[in-house]
Amino acid sequence: MGQDVDAQEFSRTDRTRHREKVRRCLDVFAKLLRQAQFDAADPLTGLEIEFNLVDEDGLPALKNAAALEAIANPLFQTELGQFNIEINVEPRSLSNGGLTSYENDLRASLNEAEARSSDVGAHLVMIGILPTLQPGHLGPSTISPNPRYQLLSDQILDARGEDIAIAIDGVEKLAARSESIMPEAACTSTQLHIQVSPDEFAGYWNASQAIAGVQLALGANSPYLLGSDLWAETRVPLFEQATDTRSEELKEQGVRPRVWFGERWITSIFDLFEENVRYFPALLPIVEDEDPFAVLDAGGIPQLHELRLHNGTVYRWNRPIYDVVAGAPHVRVENRVLAAGPTVVDTLANAAFYFGLTRALATDDRPLWSQMSFSAAEENFHVGARDGIDAAVYWPGVGQVAATELTLRRLLPRAREGLTAWGVRSEEADRLLGIIEGRCLTGRNGASWFREQVRARQGAGLDRTEALRETVQEYRTRMHSNEPVHTW
Repeated sequence: MGQDVDAQEFSRTDRTRHREKVRRCLDVFAKLLRQAQFDAADPLTGLEIEFNLVDEDGLPALKNAAALEAIANPLFQTELGQFNIEINVEPRSLSNGGLTSYENDLRASLNEAEARSSDVGAHLVMIGILPTLQPGHLGPSTISPNPRYQLLSDQILDARGEDIAIAIDGVEKLAARSESIMPEAACTSTQLHIQVSPDEFAGYWNASQAIAGVQLALGANSPYLLGSDLWAETRVPLFEQATDTRSEELKEQGVRPRVWFGERWITSIFDLFEENVRYFPALLPIVEDEDPFAVLDAGGIPQLHELRLHNGTVYRWNRPIYDVVAGAPHVRVENRVLAAGPTVVDTLANAAFYFGLTRALATDDRPLWSQMSFSAAEENFHVGARDGIDAAVYWPGVGQVAATELTLRRLLPRAREGLTAWGVRSEEADRLLGIIEGRCLTGRNGASWFREQVRARQGAGLDRTEALRETVQEYRTRMHSNEPVHTW
């Protein structure tokens, strides 16, 4: 939820008015999908990355306000925790070297931001969960001083009616409680966007859901939380629990979680927005002045403020986006599966794999999701997060198969086809997809490398805390080398 809001309290009347308004917005959105000319002639892609801030010793630096002031670049923005910032890279087409320009621009921005933020004692680290976080870093006092974050935390806790419980059973076990949503701040991710036409949206969203488990297996980069070795991509269970508005009783009743994989393949983007309105009460029932029907009837394009803000508080792993840019509406898929890091080139390799594979699968004559149950895709998602590079997933026509073998034999060739369809040059595709191939052949991604290093240091006599800190320091150095993680 990137929109700024004012600190406020909400009455019962506010919630009733908001429900009525968001349903009006949904009706207008349905009309827009039938009538409006959506911008999709030259579809763009987008990239956002969240960073952790650490001090000279590799420990969390609660300095995002000072770091952003020093960086002085509008592409960098605040995030939930005082040890987080985010970069929103300029959207672009993938043709004519788009992936390489993403890499070059991101590296230049990161290098400049690191140089400036280091002057205030804050260094940038791209990793899914910062392993040196301690319980004190995830308390209410470390929320960024922006009203929207405190308001969102208050609303989630009020809806839940009790403290948030974190219970993760992985290599080791972790149990913790929180009186705010700050554990969510431990989750730093990469978000990939694909702009599509409304007619194409369902295919791209379904394809994104179908490959999410493989994405996680190959790109896992979050094995440690609060000193415990948990899942390869611990972000997934942590984020699911840290923003859960349900009490235990509501979970038992089958009430849907706000961090949601979903429950079915779709035929239209409208399906997702309609589910969001039907299943989830508003967390931020803010009502704007716009009359969406009046704007549409006058020949304009409504912003649909309430529908978009509500959509931003339902945390689908592949989220539908409606936006208006320069007076033209567009829709896009926001892929929120991947952790940040380990390097810029690893990030672009993950992006190339995602952009290429979804393009190939979304345009198949016989869609993958017509051969695969939705529950199988959801199971793959959690298996990929738990087991990482060692995951075995289900795939139509193959059955249970190692994610690395599936990728080498079937998915990389399809990703290459899709990148060609996007207009990506062959040498660019080969270089980036070669990094994915390298991970599969070596069995090394961010999570497996980090675990190897921590265990080696503990074997040499360091305690877990010091082993994590030293490994973060080495990770940060290697991150700036931009050598892909499978070569570390």
